[in-house]
Amino acid sequence: MTALLARYAECIFWMARYMERAENLARILDVHETFARDSFGATNWLPILRLNADEKRFFEFYPVASVKNVLNFYVLDQQNPTSIVAAVCAARENARQLRPLISTEMWTQINVFYNRLLAWSPADLAQHNIQRLCNYIKEACQTHTGITEGTFFRDQGWHFYNLGRNLERADQTTRLLDIKYHTLLPSPRDVGTPIDISQWNSLLRSAAGYHAFRRVYPRGMTPAAVAGFLLFNDNFPRSVQVCVREVDSLLTRLNSKYRLRRGTLPLERSDELRGDLTNQTIDAVIAQGLHEYLDGLQINFGKLSNDIAQAFFMVDQNGSLSA
Repeated sequence: MTALLARYAECIFWMARYMERAENLARILDVHETFARDSFGATNWLPILRLNADEKRFFEFYPVASVKNVLNFYVLDQQNPTSIVAAVCAARENARQLRPLISTEMWTQINVFYNRLLAWSPADLAQHNIQRLCNYIKEACQTHTGITEGTFFRDQGWHFYNLGRNLERADQTTRLLDIKYHTLLPSPRDVGTPIDISQWNSLLRSAAGYHAFRRVYPRGMTPAAVAGFLLFNDNFPRSVQVCVREVDSLLTRLNSKYRLRRGTLPLERSDELRGDLTNQTIDAVIAQGLHEYLDGLQINFGKLSNDIAQAFFMVDQNGSLSA
């Protein structure tokens, strides 16, 4: 069994995270424009900045959070590290370093995708083009996932790819849920109104969970049901519980099958996270404070990412992952 170089493991992990991040942001921009309108038909773009903690950085370069400025900031602005073009650029750079390991199809697709983004200009981000452009980005990210699924060799690298993808997905789901509860929470008179319901629809669609949610809850929509679905549903692939369960399983396999014993610390943390999610109920979470619970999850995801880096991306004398 050939040992995987630590730098390759790190590149694979972050390539997956950046591509997941780009797709997630395209979903948010698309759904926010389409569904998150107020009673006058206007869309408030400040929540998107708050979701990514980008208000300070944005207003250093843009005077107002208009649709044009926010879209340019999040799609084309290469100086913004949270933009789609920056995420795809980072993914491409990691893929470039992985040329000895990844398929030609993987490299070609991500390279074409990146160069297509570079060819866009601010004029392409006209409001009537938002859905078409976001659909292209989502489909390109999904194509990457499909090509990777069909061509990537199933060794240690495959485990690190899925570690990155699921950890990023879990983190992004908590952030989506937090922005609705913490920033978009309506006044008491708006609860249950068409505006409130449309925002919950928007949240589910941003997480690609609307139709799956309706299969579980065919009638009605409550904040607790939506939050519980995105956090704890055991069958929805973007729920936090499913993602953490997959992370835990991947770390277990890295420890057992590949004998990477340095992964004990991240495995302990993922075990703890999985146990917490399995034993929680949405009613108990809301009673103790959903924002506080989500904030705690995000902190733990950050710690888990650091644990993974410390355990697996620190090289030995040969630069290889080892026990």
